[in-house]
Amino acid sequence: MSSLTLRGDCGVGPDKGMLQEACHLLGNCTLFGSLSADERAAVVALARIRTFNAGETVFGIGSPGDQMMALLGGTIRISVPSSQGKELLLAMIQPGEVFGELAVLDGKERSADAVAETACLVAILDRRDILSFFERTPSAWPNLVKVLCQRLRRTDQVFAEVALLALPVRLAKTMLRAADWETYPAPAESSKIQFSQRELANMVGSSRESVNKCLRNWQRTGLVRILEGSIVITDRRALENIADAA
Repeated sequence: MSSLTLRGDCGVGPDKGMLQEACHLLGNCTLFGSLSADERAAVVALARIRTFNAGETVFGIGSPGDQMMALLGGTIRISVPSSQGKELLLAMIQPGEVFGELAVLDGKERSADAVAETACLVAILDRRDILSFFERTPSAWPNLVKVLCQRLRRTDQVFAEVALLALPVRLAKTMLRAADWETYPAPAESSKIQFSQRELANMVGSSRESVNKCLRNWQRTGLVRILEGSIVITDRRALENIADAA
């Protein structure tokens, strides 16, 4: 993991090209895109940039929540682990999204794990700096509330699916979401999901054996193709029909 600062002039230094791109991406991310050019520049001046390797922990559950982050490149996996070694996948953060935003409001411990699914470029904003910015720029608060509401709805949806839906339905929904993450920003008719059957089982709150049985049935009817460590969706429309059967 390496770190760069954006404080001051974003175009200075040997990493000028990367810093300029980081400035652009941060200024136009979900939370700050509606601000004026001067307001976005003020946010950018507060940020530090870090790179994370695939598989590297960005933050862990229970760690201090004193920073908010914006993803500039790559994919971040947000999940809640269990004592049995399983995890409930809450979200896959894509470029332009913020995460760890609850820390802006309460500064308490992290409520989930954040792990780099791929190599990532992340802008880090300290809680003290970002709160000071919001105090000076009240027009930014509605976007923060919108982001929080979207995250809450997404989390509620995941827990509701695990609690209420039959395995084929929640597996289909999870696979479609994973396929959209893999082909971001545009969904594809045929796409490969880079998760093992055990990982998929953890995501849907089931056993690997049950997930394997479901996938084998779908493979026989041409919906998917099972590979080593990944699944290929070959009939997205049929999988969408199963997901909509709830």
